[in-house]
Formats: sequence, structure tokens, C-alpha cells
Amino acid sequence: MLVVAGFVLFALGALSGVWLVLAPFGFVAGPPGLALWAFFPVFTVIGYLLAAAPSRDTILPVLSKVAGAVLLLLELAAAVGLVLESMQIVVAMGALTSLWYVLVIGLVLGAAGLASHRGTPPGGARA
Repeated sequence: MLVVAGFVLFALGALSGVWLVLAPFGFVAGPPGLALWAFFPVFTVIGYLLAAAPSRDTILPVLSKVAGAVLLLLELAAAVGLVLESMQIVVAMGALTSLWYVLVIGLVLGAAGLASHRGTPPGGARA
């Protein structure tokens, strides 16, 4: 049950991040509310922790890497949006603050997820 709750919360956090990326360009109805700004990092972290807590050690590296990859994809989408708007290829209909927010949070959490659980090198000793 914890794993399912974790996946649902992580998905809701990621969906909040997607909304924050799409909102400045008018792809979604209305500006993001304050709740989405909180839900993006809080739900992704709590969702990951709930899914990881009962998981076996063998699946934990995969779970961390998938969560990290999802967050890095959101970060990259925010970066693309910022670059395209800076080049005036697309025009933002609102402030770009949410893109910067997703860029920073996604980069930090995504890189942490991908860098964790690198495994044990041959010989069994850790560096």
C-alpha cells in the first residue's frame, strides 16, 4: 500500500511540475496556484520516500534512477522553455518564475536521484 501511495504522490508532484512548466506559455488554463508550487517538491520527495521505504535493496537503485530521470526531464523542459522565450521563438503569457523554480528543484532532486546508488565497484570496496 505504501508503494502505491508513493507512486500516486510522486505522479501528482510531477504533474504539478508539468503544470508549472506549461503555465507561462498559456498551454493550461489559468496561472498555477500557490498549492502547485508546494506540491511539486513536497509530493515528489514524499512520494519517492513512501515508495522506497518498503522496497527491497535490489529495486531501490532503479526507483531512484527513474525518479531522478523524471525530474531531470522536467528540468530540461523548463530550460528549453526559458531558452526559447529568451530567443523570442515563443512568447510567455505570464512570468517565468515557475520555470526557474522547476529548473532549480528538478536539477537538484533529479541529479541526486540519478547519482545515488552507484553500486559497489569490483572487489567490494567503496571509494
